[in-house]
Amino acid sequence: MELAGYVLMFVVALFVLLKSSDFFVEKAEKIGLSFGISPFVIGVTIVAFGTSLPELATSIVSVLSGNSEIVGGTVVGSNITNILLVLGITVVVGREIIMQHDVMDADMPLLLISAVLLYFMIQDGSLSLLEAILFLVALVFFLINSLGGNKDEETERPKSKWADFLILVLAGVGVSLGATYTVKAIESLSLIAGVPKEVISLSILALGTSLPEVVVSVAAVRKGKQAIAVGNVLGSNIFNTYAVLGIARLFGDLKFSQDMVDFNIPYMVGATVIFTLVCLSRRINRWEGGMLLIMYIYYISTLIQ
Repeated sequence: MELAGYVLMFVVALFVLLKSSDFFVEKAEKIGLSFGISPFVIGVTIVAFGTSLPELATSIVSVLSGNSEIVGGTVVGSNITNILLVLGITVVVGREIIMQHDVMDADMPLLLISAVLLYFMIQDGSLSLLEAILFLVALVFFLINSLGGNKDEETERPKSKWADFLILVLAGVGVSLGATYTVKAIESLSLIAGVPKEVISLSILALGTSLPEVVVSVAAVRKGKQAIAVGNVLGSNIFNTYAVLGIARLFGDLKFSQDMVDFNIPYMVGATVIFTLVCLSRRINRWEGGMLLIMYIYYISTLIQ
């Protein structure tokens, strides 16, 4: 009964977390469009940040509650899930994604650098304060590069109301509460079931917090907004590494297990390299999406083992 209770807490808290994030993304996107920001930039910044809110919220709560091992699992697991599962499903559903925006200009190099830097930074099993600050500086550079000179004068601008800003704030509160109880449930479940918290965060929590990316990306492709779909996956991973890890480290120490150093983070780096390669032609085909899904299935099967 105790186990069932914590499973229910996890499901309810995660639902609140995801729904609150959904409202946050919806209003943030509307406000961004009202200021004339282009769809790709909205995808790679505003929507990406919004869909990364669950990871950020759970990471901060994890550090404050003394469960920093959840942070690395959440970020690394979510990045792997975003590239292999989210992008894979998006391409399979959309059959083909054609990118008008040149992601090789700055966005993809920043993502690739973030993965490689993380690999070398955590070789000692922790992330130092200086390394976290370097991540945050890179995040500022990314935001300046994405937002500078990317106004979209052709897209019709919706008018944002004061209610949009109010819902944005309330959604933020919902994200905070959902994250708090999600982490509490994970801590309790790991103790009862004898499963390491890191494994839960790498698999179940990573999949759960990546659901907004799945929904947003698939919906964008079905509406013909392929730029938002790719930008969302790309931006979410950049925010996960630079923002989530960087900000979470400001609240306390971040520890990484040997399994993270030896397998999970190298696998994330490999997935990021493949993401870079499939984007070189600025066209992602269905067979490439299928390949990404196969890699995700292999990753999850390895975690289960």
